[in-house]
Amino acid sequence: MKKISTHLIKEINLSNVRRVMKDIEVGTKPQIAELTQLSVVTINSLIKELVEQGEIAEDKMIPSNGGRPALTYRYNYNFSMALVIYMNVKQGKDTTSASVINLREDILEKKEYHMPIFEHESFYEMIDYYLARYPAIKVIGVGIPGQAIDGQIIVSSHPNLQGVRMSEDIQSHFGIPVVLENDINAAITGYYVQQDSPQEQCIVGMYFPEKYCPGMGIHLNGQLIKGKHGMAGEIKFLPINIDWESDLSKDTFIETLCHLVQTTNAILAPQQIIMYQSYIQEEEWAPYWEAYQVKRAMPSYPELIFLDSFHDDFEIGMKWLTLKALEPFLSHIPNI
Repeated sequence: MKKISTHLIKEINLSNVRRVMKDIEVGTKPQIAELTQLSVVTINSLIKELVEQGEIAEDKMIPSNGGRPALTYRYNYNFSMALVIYMNVKQGKDTTSASVINLREDILEKKEYHMPIFEHESFYEMIDYYLARYPAIKVIGVGIPGQAIDGQIIVSSHPNLQGVRMSEDIQSHFGIPVVLENDINAAITGYYVQQDSPQEQCIVGMYFPEKYCPGMGIHLNGQLIKGKHGMAGEIKFLPINIDWESDLSKDTFIETLCHLVQTTNAILAPQQIIMYQSYIQEEEWAPYWEAYQVKRAMPSYPELIFLDSFHDDFEIGMKWLTLKALEPFLSHIPNI
């Protein structure tokens, strides 16, 4: 038990050193010791290990208040990289975007591919291309317009995704861990991480792609709420008589949106509801919503925000979620 505890403490200390070095990029051992509140003796051992691994590199000597010059250490943000892939529809075309990012979230390469969503051969050729160019890729994040249950994509408007065990297939083929996430879940995460807002909030995102079924993401107290089998937010299953794949009239869309906002507010009482849609302008919605509130008043209402940044938020959210997978899982340290 003592050996396990010592190992845990070491991993926690390494994690603290990594966190500090990512923040400051360059520092001396005394500076790192002060920021981590660890002893210089402990820092010496941890820095040595990180240098041997290539995660930190010796940098240069700097003057030290009249004493001996101090050696600085520089964090290597390219030590680990992530391949982030997200599938969506842009201007009516199925689009797959791929980005390689490092631990500072620098985009090292980014491309868009206009191809059927998850066309197997092309998809794997794309991944092969990036893995060959960037051997430091240690995780693959994939954002999809759908939801997987027990590893199999069950809910999706795209026939190419139905029934696919995507994360298992990719991980088995390439031997790299895969983070699979629903598009609106990733987008509302992307929106949240860009805000300077308290963690204790409920923020809901609603996404209405043209001629595809809508989805909803729920961010509560800094965490995604996924529900059983990740099915929280599948609002297309609500008992409303709407054919989302047809051309909806403006009045029909507005009336349905009023119902959805009222229902969401009654159940979750969020501080904000983010509307990702292109059916109407915000000024068109306002008078309908005001009239609706008069007929069906509630004690409080959320702030409603209309955005056209879905693709940007989707990308930011997938980057954040994928890089989180590279952080050590201290609770899963093996029993050694």
